[in-house]
Amino acid sequence: MNKTACLMLVLVLVFVAAPVFAAEATQMWSCELDDDATEAEVMAGAAAWLEAAKKLDGGKNLEAYVYFPVAVNAMGEMDAMFVVVAPSFEEWGKFWDAYEGSEAAIIENQNNETVVCPDSVLWESIKVK
Repeated sequence: MNKTACLMLVLVLVFVAAPVFAAEATQMWSCELDDDATEAEVMAGAAAWLEAAKKLDGGKNLEAYVYFPVAVNAMGEMDAMFVVVAPSFEEWGKFWDAYEGSEAAIIENQNNETVVCPDSVLWESIKVK
């Protein structure tokens, strides 16, 4: 097989295989709640943030979750987790490029009176089939 045909075959396989192994971008923040904060306040702040985040380039398909512990062995200073999922790292990158100074960033700063989420990890999440 000549080099051109081989290269074309590799390119076709890359474009066909990429969607099969596509991974979501999942960012998880460890959050500390103010002593007077309620779950309802935290959820309202998260909903306002998500509404603003969805307006940004790359944010349309974001999903967000707040995890409150039910049974805990050891969590340290963490009271909750805030989790944001993007369907791809491409969309996540577009979102973060547009984030600074956005309405979502402003809402994040306003929410700091109720909840502070100083630590985070960006994960590649692949659904098990």
